Amino acid sequence: MTELTISVSIAERAYKLVIDPPHETLFREAAKLIEKRMRDYSSNYTYKDKQDLLAMVALEYATSYLQEEKNNIAQDIEQMQKLAKIDMILTEYLSQ
Repeated sequence: MTELTISVSIAERAYKLVIDPPHETLFREAAKLIEKRMRDYSSNYTYKDKQDLLAMVALEYATSYLQEEKNNIAQDIEQMQKLAKIDMILTEYLSQ
């Protein structure tokens, strides 16, 4: 697969990225989302420079990511417990 070079703007800086073409929309949407969250923070909080806004956006997304990971782990554990119970029931049934 050929790679694609795109440019996205975050905090008034352009970043050139080399990506797989199917991911182009994802990267562009992510950059727009970061910009939107920075505008939201800038209108609601005081800050010294754009780095403060980027730090808040990074913290927001990192905590969201970690929460999702915890939720996924909890769901995986629950599913494994259910599968173990089904396996036990099937084992008992087949051994009769």
